[in-house]
Amino acid sequence: MECMTENGGYAAGCRENRRDRATMQSVIPDAIEVDDIAKQFGEVRALDGVSFGVARGTVLGLLGPNGAGKTTAVRILTTTMRPDRGRASVLGLDVDHDAQRVRESIGLAGQYAAVDESLTGSENLWMMGRLTHLSQSASRSRSKELLVRFGLDDAGDRQVKTYSGGMRRRLDLAAALVHRPSVLFLDEPTTGLDPRSRRGLWDVIGELVADGTTLLLTTQYLEEADRLADRIVVIDQGQVIAEGTSAQLKARIGTTIIEAVFADPASAEGARTLLAPLGELTDADDGRALSLQVNTGPRSIMDAVGALERAAIEPLTLAVREPTLDDVFLRLTGQRVE
Repeated sequence: MECMTENGGYAAGCRENRRDRATMQSVIPDAIEVDDIAKQFGEVRALDGVSFGVARGTVLGLLGPNGAGKTTAVRILTTTMRPDRGRASVLGLDVDHDAQRVRESIGLAGQYAAVDESLTGSENLWMMGRLTHLSQSASRSRSKELLVRFGLDDAGDRQVKTYSGGMRRRLDLAAALVHRPSVLFLDEPTTGLDPRSRRGLWDVIGELVADGTTLLLTTQYLEEADRLADRIVVIDQGQVIAEGTSAQLKARIGTTIIEAVFADPASAEGARTLLAPLGELTDADDGRALSLQVNTGPRSIMDAVGALERAAIEPLTLAVREPTLDDVFLRLTGQRVE
């Protein structure tokens, strides 16, 4: 089913289907439930009382700076690490007490493609099928099916060491789906991919979710979370600091952002004094640029331009745009995504 448009958005019908599923599933337990999870390594608190849920058939984007605790959370949910405190479950199975049953129900694709370069693409998928207790014939059949689905059928008989980075990531995701898991964990799945390969993987992810797969996604690409995630949880220093839809998070920092660049720091400082009453100001590193976040849209834009004109302060450039998740991330964590 084609669910993503050329610019990476979801087709209307797919979004409606996802909303319908989310509405129906709101009366049943979440596919993933995390309650007050904590994990400490020496003096470092990787997670400090994290709680969130993921509704069945939806995508949760887990965002945060490097070292915030995202990967630790994924490791706990996929049973490769035990929490020091709290409880987590996947499909109603406790990740600590029912670890084996959890592993049988989930798929995982980590930050780096976990495939054997000396084997062919087909052999990798066949081997994964056998490891997940499929019969030899079922493993061969599933391997062929996934190679076609991920556009790798022409390369199925080639050794993986001849694959491009994008092909390896697609094969890694295919391997995570061999046993048809209901819940899929993707830990920064498109790291290192070029934009074309990244969008190709987005298409595949969109199709999986349209088919009902529940997905938890960690990513350093905020555009990726914006386009794929139904809900977003932001963690920093081991704690949840914000959660909601992309639109809800953007609304927290205003409806419009006015960006201006001036000829010199002195002009920028004069503009700062004039514009400060209109909204929240942030400075660029070079001291010549200002970013003004406002809630009143067109009215604030006119006020800003009028104030600068009356003071005879002319910016080199003036741009108006809507907030992005990068703006949200900067506001919440004090840093931009690397």
